[in-house]
Amino acid sequence: MGTQRTWAGTGIEERRAARRDTLLAAGIELLGAQGGAAVGVRAVCRAAGLTERYFYESFADRDRFVRAVYDDVGRQAHAALVAAVGAAPAPHDRAAAAVSAFVELMVDDPARGRVLLLAPLVEPALGGQGLQLAPAFVLLVHEQLSQITDRDERQMTAVGLVGALTSLFIGYLDGTIVTSRERFVGHCVALLDGAGQRSG
Repeated sequence: MGTQRTWAGTGIEERRAARRDTLLAAGIELLGAQGGAAVGVRAVCRAAGLTERYFYESFADRDRFVRAVYDDVGRQAHAALVAAVGAAPAPHDRAAAAVSAFVELMVDDPARGRVLLLAPLVEPALGGQGLQLAPAFVLLVHEQLSQITDRDERQMTAVGLVGALTSLFIGYLDGTIVTSRERFVGHCVALLDGAGQRSG
């Protein structure tokens, strides 16, 4: 009749979207578990409290689900950084705000951090995903290096910073780097500030 059926005040598409979000949240916890938990369809459904029927209404297979989980965390990270940078008035403030926002998302919620930074190293379904996401973060850093007037120098610096920061966050998450949260944030901010003070 052209009208969408509703149940308990919500439509079919709303319920489907809610189930998809529930599955993605379960995926983040499993894929981002310490030591890397097995991410199978049954395990995801158990964690989400849903049947496999609802898994397959949103995801064609396990590998596409894993990639969707990774993409979801990547979008969250990028959005958090853009918002933090946009709200800060000065270059130093922007660097501190960006690092703090990333720490809050990736370190204070380590499951997300492990999904974004560690899972691509061990999960075959994510082969190359980290490389696809990197340009967005490079562009974000690139825009903060306005003091570097030489175009090539600015691009190389941005790429190098993203690589360095990625390694630092991986080390912090996997326990290779053991230091206080405050000192870790301060080191990352100093790294960005130091690069931004370079001239072309």
